[in-house]
Amino acid sequence: MINKEGGIETMDLNKLKEIQAVVFDMDGLMFDSERYVQKSWDIAGERLGYGHLGHNIVNTLGTNLTNRKKYFLEHYGNDFPFDKFLDGYRDAYYELVEDGVPAKKGLHEILKVLREKGLKIGVATSSSEEHAVSNLKREGIFDYFDSVITGNMIEHGKPKPDIYIEACRQLKVDPSKAIALEDAINGIRSAHGAGMNPVMIPDIVQDTSKVDDILFGKCESLLEFAEILQGVTLDIEETQK
Repeated sequence: MINKEGGIETMDLNKLKEIQAVVFDMDGLMFDSERYVQKSWDIAGERLGYGHLGHNIVNTLGTNLTNRKKYFLEHYGNDFPFDKFLDGYRDAYYELVEDGVPAKKGLHEILKVLREKGLKIGVATSSSEEHAVSNLKREGIFDYFDSVITGNMIEHGKPKPDIYIEACRQLKVDPSKAIALEDAINGIRSAHGAGMNPVMIPDIVQDTSKVDDILFGKCESLLEFAEILQGVTLDIEETQK
């Protein structure tokens, strides 16, 4: 839970010292991709005659394709052509990001800090394996990660805890000794349900009031989290001396 001192949100440093692993969400957390997704939904919606649909992204952030389809059918009717919409927004998205998706501030810095401290590093993203691996390799950071779990590898997507449970299992760490970095409320709930310590770094949705009571911490950017972690001597570092 967040401790508030003088209006400044800080993490429990004693608990932070016990951390053995950090697991990253991807879209909106490592890469500034959600705005491109939002724009691609607008484009695809217009082409199908539904107008701009990008505003729906705030209700589906962090969810997998199955839950996203369920959302659109519930809100636009069972005759909503989701498969055509899917193909359309994917085409539009890749046109928009032809030159690559910008990395979020502090991405490279936090990965270097985690490696220096000897922590295990994982990814738990609702995106497909192909999309995730492509982004990580294009940015030159794929080799930092000990495990990459994607939406197509698990049965139940976020906000269910399955993906983070599997991430911790593959990293061979107790969830209570791991931090999940997330930009989406669904992801925070997923990580908390898995027994992890969720840290929110807001992106499109800035209001975190729905999950403030289950947050381990909240940062403005990955860079801020890197700076916090850099200033703490972890238990795992003590054992490596």
